[in-house]
Amino acid sequence: MSRPPLPPFTRETALQKVRAAEDGWNSRDPARVALAYSEDSLWRNRTEFLCGRDAITAFLTAKWAREHDYRLVKGLWAYDGNRIAVRFAYEWHDDGGQWYRSYGNENWEFAPDGLMARRIASINDLAISPGERRFHWPLGPRPAGHPELEDLGL
Repeated sequence: MSRPPLPPFTRETALQKVRAAEDGWNSRDPARVALAYSEDSLWRNRTEFLCGRDAITAFLTAKWAREHDYRLVKGLWAYDGNRIAVRFAYEWHDDGGQWYRSYGNENWEFAPDGLMARRIASINDLAISPGERRFHWPLGPRPAGHPELEDLGL
């Protein structure tokens, strides 16, 4: 299986990869998202260490069971060869209705077939009021023309 665009990345293809990842995560479909990662993909997500698609699918299933109305924006930070770095912010609320904005950085390393072989994510959560939310589009992909992180002051 191949997952274009393939490394080595140009600015254009890195931007395509970032948007494809954002759209996938905004689907909140763990099985679909896991297909972007190699069978033996290695993850560090906050303090959790995962290996492989089954672990990724289980992790995402649990994540989206507790993070309701999840909406994510990713932005390209840097790229070189088979690596991409992104900044991101996402908003969600818990079972009690408390809203959060989670900020972070991800470092991605891709296999030659374009599947992500390694993902290292550092994330911080900030409790926000409903009035502080900035991501209001209907659930699913971020609409074309929606402001980027920098445009939102994030």
